[in-house]
Amino acid sequence: MLKVMIVDSDLERTSPLKQSLIDTGFDVIAHIEDTDNLDDACCELQPDIVIIDTDSPSRDTLENICVMSMHDPRPIVMFTHDDDKAMIKSATQAGVCAYVVGSIPNGRLRPVIDAAIARFDEFNQLKAELHEANAKLSERKIIDRAKGLMMKQRGMTEEEAYNALRSTAMQKNMRMATLSEQIVEAAKLLL
Repeated sequence: MLKVMIVDSDLERTSPLKQSLIDTGFDVIAHIEDTDNLDDACCELQPDIVIIDTDSPSRDTLENICVMSMHDPRPIVMFTHDDDKAMIKSATQAGVCAYVVGSIPNGRLRPVIDAAIARFDEFNQLKAELHEANAKLSERKIIDRAKGLMMKQRGMTEEEAYNALRSTAMQKNMRMATLSEQIVEAAKLLL
């Protein structure tokens, strides 16, 4: 059962939403009135998803979502009455996974939440892949710099420099990128 935290300052509006969530099979673990302490509340309560119900998201709300998304990211569904394209873009950039304008029938609540969770998971996967690709690119750059230094200092070909790096890394039980960093740092000291 997914744990849900509701953020809404309008208690009358929250009651039917809370009941719909419970009827749909969710565990509503908390209701907070504003996003001022959203990051702290998420760290403490560990909801699986956050649902924000607001007439129109304020700049402070979007900033608080950004902070939470940086420290303790989780799927966010926003129910609102503001269909301004700029606001929709700002909300999704802040970390909102599903931006729903107007009310939603109970039967559509689960698919909207499931879609938000799927979007959140996909975004996190893409972020992890981007991080991995950037790390590999950084490693490739430092290895190329070390090869260049070896080619210049020892008059080696690129293949010879690469093979020497690989061989030394294997002998020292190190990654080639780590050895390359050491070579580049040592060269900086000498030059």
